[in-house]
Amino acid sequence: MKFTVLTLFPEMFSSPLSESMLKRAIETGHIAVDIVDIREYAEGRHKQADDRPYGGGSGMVLMPQPLARALESVKDADGERTERVVLLSPQGARFDQAMAGEFSRVDHLVLVCGRYEGVDERVKELYIEQEVSIGDYVLTGGELAAMVVLDAVARLIPGVLGDPESLREESFCDDLLEYPHYTRPETFEGRKVPDVLLSGHHENIRRWRRKESLKKTALNRPDLLDKKSLSPEDRELLKLAMKELEN
Repeated sequence: MKFTVLTLFPEMFSSPLSESMLKRAIETGHIAVDIVDIREYAEGRHKQADDRPYGGGSGMVLMPQPLARALESVKDADGERTERVVLLSPQGARFDQAMAGEFSRVDHLVLVCGRYEGVDERVKELYIEQEVSIGDYVLTGGELAAMVVLDAVARLIPGVLGDPESLREESFCDDLLEYPHYTRPETFEGRKVPDVLLSGHHENIRRWRRKESLKKTALNRPDLLDKKSLSPEDRELLKLAMKELEN
């Protein structure tokens, strides 16, 4: 899969792309990442890419010409690859695990990093297919949001993670938060690993993990439970989890 990121600050991506999973995924050829400097497509000695908004008001707006030229330069010329052009913006739809899965199935994901007061509306109308927000807050620009989307999507591409089974048990994959994890030592500052995890009884471990997942979701994200259809076993385990919380 190919990612292309359009930004005014390309150096912001140097460190994330040279560490950990993303670095390995690039080196093994599972993903390709191109960082495109929008300013390279601006004209004039100063390569100006932003200007004051018509009608007055504070802040600056990304000019349409440089951004449009940059977008034209990264388009799939032969049209053989599936492509999605996404603008990172606080006005966009909320990014979640389902959207990450949807993006992971396209061949080329183009991420446009908004800046200042945003981008000229005409660019949105002509080039942008989807606006995406990573949360109900405002960042200085879309670069950090693009990194979040890139990381979340890349790890879903087959071969990027060594253990595909882990993807099926992560938070949000089943509209629930993930169960707690423990490792050695068995006792840390007086707190022991739950006995069931040391028992070797796979069915009991499965039920415990499911119960803890339901419990954590009920505590931290009850909205997820409101929209989830629970199985009879889930309802039984959730009732048991709520009793444990009461005690």
